[in-house]
Amino acid sequence: MLCFLVSISFVCAQATISDTTLRITKPTTVEASCGQCNFKLKTQTGCNLAVKIKGKPYFVTGSNIDDHGDAHAKDGFCNAVKKARVTGMVVNDKFIATSFVLIK
Repeated sequence: MLCFLVSISFVCAQATISDTTLRITKPTTVEASCGQCNFKLKTQTGCNLAVKIKGKPYFVTGSNIDDHGDAHAKDGFCNAVKKARVTGMVVNDKFIATSFVLIK
């Protein structure tokens, strides 16, 4: 019986992904760019910050594309895919950032 409880605890501690939520509690490196220009997202208009987590793109709330310089500059998010260290969670196909730091 004790082994069974330990096994369940381990599984629960490791399970951070559900159908609706993905949590990133430790700073994790992801790709960041304009969701429309480089990640081909179509659910919003204009140019908006997005990240790719495990190969899937998500629009970002909690950080704005213009918080990181001119998005339309030669090296801006609309013309380049960059790396960022992030924490936060994916809820309903959006990444809610609690931290977002570009890696230079």
